[in-house]
Amino acid sequence: RAHQQGHAYQAPDLRLTWLAVIAFLPQFFVFYLPATREQVPDSLAAISLLISQTLLLAFAYFNRRLVGMWLLICGLALNLAVISANGGFMPISPQTATRLVPATIVRSIPIGSRFGKGKDVLLLPQGTRLEWLADRLLLPEWFPYQVAFSVGDLFVAAGAFWLLANQMPPQMKKEDISQ
Repeated sequence: RAHQQGHAYQAPDLRLTWLAVIAFLPQFFVFYLPATREQVPDSLAAISLLISQTLLLAFAYFNRRLVGMWLLICGLALNLAVISANGGFMPISPQTATRLVPATIVRSIPIGSRFGKGKDVLLLPQGTRLEWLADRLLLPEWFPYQVAFSVGDLFVAAGAFWLLANQMPPQMKKEDISQ
């Protein structure tokens, strides 16, 4: 959009960016870094995810005046609600999981156990609190990369997109935009 309007992209003026970095660190070490994710017990992983989500929500709240941030806050709050209600992990049903990995792998995972070393826990829909907020949405089957996501993730993505797509350089006035 910035290129179309003939100006350089201006990144959003985020406050307390250090808080976002600190909020992401637990997830990085517990879920993404292979050397450490194998060593972290599930109970500590759940606590770190809850802390991380809470800190991300606080970061978003401190930046609530930016365009799109309320959508992002809503998505983070929805995700935190379902994660909190289900033992500190994002629930995923066996039906949804079989779209991501072979059914034989899903059948080998006991209900109530983590789905891999990620943020998800395998739960039956009837045993899931706030099931409509779980990782239950999927990309179309023809899409080359399959991933499950939640309603909260949609809000987070929409808010982030709106935030990043609507930044104007400081020198642009509202009159310039309306022309």
